[in-house]
Amino acid sequence: MTEDSTTPPAQPDADPIDRSVLALFGQQPVGRIPVLDVEPVVDAGRRPTRSVVGELFPLSATVLREGHDAVNATAVLVDPDDREHHVPMVQTNPGLSHWETVVHADQEGVWSFRVEGWSDPYGTWVHDGTIKVEAGVDVELMLEEGARVLERALDEVDRPQEDADLLDRAIGTLRSSSLDPARRLAAGTDEQVQEVLRRAPLRDYVSASPSYTWWVERPLALTGAWYEIFPRSEGATQDPRTGLWTTGTFETAARRLPAIAEMGFDVVYLTPVHPIGSTNRKGRNNSLTVEEHDPGSPYAIGAAEGGHDAIHPDLGDFEDFDAFVEAAREQGLQVALDLALQASPDHPWASEHPEFFTTRADGTIAYAENPPKKYQDIYPLNFDNAPATIYAEVRRVVQVWIDHGVKIFRVDNPHTKPVEFWQWLIADVAVDHPEVIWLAEAFTKPRMMQILAKVGFQQSYTYYAWRNTAAELREYVTELATETAAYMRPSFWPTTHDILTPYMQTGGATAHLVRSALAATLVPTYGIYAGFEHVEDRPRPGAEEHLDNEKYEFKDRRWGEDVPGRTDLTGWLTTLNRIRREHPSLHWLRNITFHGADDENVLTFSKHGGGAADGSAQDTVLVVANLDPHNVRGTRLHLDLPALGLGLGWGRTFTAHDLVTDQRWTWDSEPWVVLGPGYGHEPVHIIHVTTD
Repeated sequence: MTEDSTTPPAQPDADPIDRSVLALFGQQPVGRIPVLDVEPVVDAGRRPTRSVVGELFPLSATVLREGHDAVNATAVLVDPDDREHHVPMVQTNPGLSHWETVVHADQEGVWSFRVEGWSDPYGTWVHDGTIKVEAGVDVELMLEEGARVLERALDEVDRPQEDADLLDRAIGTLRSSSLDPARRLAAGTDEQVQEVLRRAPLRDYVSASPSYTWWVERPLALTGAWYEIFPRSEGATQDPRTGLWTTGTFETAARRLPAIAEMGFDVVYLTPVHPIGSTNRKGRNNSLTVEEHDPGSPYAIGAAEGGHDAIHPDLGDFEDFDAFVEAAREQGLQVALDLALQASPDHPWASEHPEFFTTRADGTIAYAENPPKKYQDIYPLNFDNAPATIYAEVRRVVQVWIDHGVKIFRVDNPHTKPVEFWQWLIADVAVDHPEVIWLAEAFTKPRMMQILAKVGFQQSYTYYAWRNTAAELREYVTELATETAAYMRPSFWPTTHDILTPYMQTGGATAHLVRSALAATLVPTYGIYAGFEHVEDRPRPGAEEHLDNEKYEFKDRRWGEDVPGRTDLTGWLTTLNRIRREHPSLHWLRNITFHGADDENVLTFSKHGGGAADGSAQDTVLVVANLDPHNVRGTRLHLDLPALGLGLGWGRTFTAHDLVTDQRWTWDSEPWVVLGPGYGHEPVHIIHVTTD
């Protein structure tokens, strides 16, 4: 951040504005220098603007004044230690009085920002003095006024001695009547003098916008690669004679961690690990017919062994869980745990806190429904019967898992619980544990998804799974990277244990290659559900979900075995995560540009950004993807070369280094590409753009 130490000039003793009169008409004073339309601001400042440490984003405002005197603007960032950082702004559209700068935070915590508009006496003199002296009008007067402005800049603003000496010399030259007026003027308008005044300007009539809260979090809140497992399946085995299963445990699941880490993932996400109820337990494929040894859905939480604060005895105990968390840490992985606020009929809450549920007219407790889906093995919670009690109980449960090393929660169906509850819970946890990250699994209406993000959820599942055409992806990702980027961070998943879209059902390995590549490069956080490597794409008839769904049975994926005829995309996922780690432009959300292609089945986009907050180590990645998983596509691209950065102008060529195949081509703004379906006939180019 560029800082100045400007001391605003003394303000008039009396405020000429009778604010009570303005209040009668619902008005706030605009200030001597009006500052309007500050962005990014969430809900007029009622919610915090969000970023992570080091994340660059534009801050803008409308700043104007009457007459012809120069006006200027400064962004003021206030860190958690109450230190101010002044960042100069640039007028990018004089006709609209639009001012911008790029800001970032260098530490976590609650910051604030405001924009200060101010009259620029030096800028006014440079404009007027240059015109008049060059025209021979009021020459001595203008040169003396320039000297006086610089004297004020010297006397009223603290600055380094070398800068003060530079201004002092300029003042002397401006007043040296023995010199040519043009030379004297040049001394006052010299680029070095202007740079000194840019760094620490002389500011009159400083007028500030309101201060807006800015919540800065750790980088994993924005950027990460997640891998989902059902712990009971990891290490589970089936007896070939009886068909009975031996469950996996935390100990056997920990053996899978090195492979997950080797693929380059950052987070291992566990579905619920709590005791599972037996009443109305679901059988295979969500059947109401249950066999004796069916394990049931881990989302039917609660049994005699305990509820949300307990561990399923088949998996181990808290000592085993702690060992799993530590093993993950040793592999560079963080553990995310599913928080599913619902209960089986056997949950201790059902008998100890019946007020936590909804009782129907016939006296029974209502089970969960999402028509046409029915979840007879689950009671949804009712947060309105005894809110103080249930809020406190959930907060207690969350603390249990935080105390056992869980710093990330994937929240199941948060849109079915009160928004005010999440606002309170996330804030209350953040007071003592600001490192905790919450991911909202809310496939629901846009406004609900957005308000959940606004009140605290750091990440959000999205509609990515159902956006399959180039037009749909361009529109949706543009919205995420612009309109909602100040508060909502998307997480893209090609499939989940609940979702297997028709595109993934019918597109085979090519669909898996394309959708994982897009998820990993369009946005900074993406996730993979175990089994994706093996192209598990058989749907349950009539549903957009997997056949033989892992929610209701064990899976033995025979990790590490060479199974004849089985596709293995482990190497592909490893490559994607390596590319993500090596290319910082893929770590950001707001830096995407879409490019054209003659074939609408081809999506082309680039990401350009620095490896450091100061803009150094610039990096550009260009992605070209064939969205048709069944046919080879050849097309002419139409690239916006200036948007690729690195000084590329129209008519230039560049080196296109394919990071998947290691091929290199020389491309211009309209290269011809051929992308085919299938592994080995790459449907996606992930290109590092260089000017070598």
